[in-house]
Amino acid sequence: MEIFERILQGAIEAGASDVHLKIGAPVIFRIAGELVPVDAPPPAAEWMQTVLGQIVPAHLRARLDAEHEVDFAYTPPGGGRFRVNVFQQRGGYVLALRLVKTAVRTFAQLHLPETLRRIAESESGIVLITGATGSGKSTTLAAMIDHINSTARKHIITLEDPIEFLFEDKQSVIEQREVGLDTASFDSGLKNVLRQDPDILVIGEMRDAASVVAAMSAANIGHLVISTLHTVDAAKSVQRILEFFPANEREQARQQFATALRAVVCQRLVRTQAAEQRPALEILTNNAAVTKIIHTGALDKLPSAIELGGGEGMQTFNMALHALASAGHITQAEALANSPSPESLKMRFQGVTLNETRRILGARE
Repeated sequence: MEIFERILQGAIEAGASDVHLKIGAPVIFRIAGELVPVDAPPPAAEWMQTVLGQIVPAHLRARLDAEHEVDFAYTPPGGGRFRVNVFQQRGGYVLALRLVKTAVRTFAQLHLPETLRRIAESESGIVLITGATGSGKSTTLAAMIDHINSTARKHIITLEDPIEFLFEDKQSVIEQREVGLDTASFDSGLKNVLRQDPDILVIGEMRDAASVVAAMSAANIGHLVISTLHTVDAAKSVQRILEFFPANEREQARQQFATALRAVVCQRLVRTQAAEQRPALEILTNNAAVTKIIHTGALDKLPSAIELGGGEGMQTFNMALHALASAGHITQAEALANSPSPESLKMRFQGVTLNETRRILGARE
């Protein structure tokens, strides 16, 4: 285990976000988004089994044997905290470890817009934080929880698999429940959570129709529900939520979700000119126009609604990327490389603004 602990300590010191350990292959760190091989002995099969025997929690060992993959959190003796995924490939186990920052960063430290503070202070509704793996969803979610904890007297209950950031009570009372350890399953935890008198429910990830139904039920009786989803933009986030339901239930789910939704925050990380990473956010907040679009199923109109909702704090990815480039934080090339519609962004840089239906909204003289 000594080598394993030294690898993790080296990752912390190098500022790595991830560590990849595969039998017979070089040890890999992900640093500033790039995969970097490091000077360490390639893991052997026997060594990997020893490590797994030490770090896999007792309650997950049977699942690992049966399903060949598990998630959990691990805190090395030397400090730090990692979210661990163990999985099997070509008959051998692989470890993917993500470093969880022990200090929860604020909105300002993360360069998140003011709109997120207002969303976090909502009394009720569903807030979805979405993006690809590694886009910083968990970090943004933690910042929202910490803001609430620091500014309001609320009862916050989380359901996580596994627990990542650890919170101490400040103004709020927080209980963090880990699936498999503190509750048997997400379903079990969700069935009982409203009996525990929460003001705010944090669901680590929307996984199925049951979690969405629980979230909508909680939101519709006055609770704030915050969760994450693996989707790339606001429209696809709404579409993905509805796809959890069978076809004969989808229409009813659409009507309920249109009312329950508070906001969708979709995030991706871009590289700054200082070789750091900074979030670019698409933000959708629910208003009468958005509710109507979801009610009618015209989800292709959501990007235009976001563009027109700039005065309410909404923004498309192109609006966010344009602002970052105009402020000199990122290059135009980086903005275009991360844009979902580079042609429209290029025209925006030239002073011509198009909405998603290709109608000119404004042009610089």
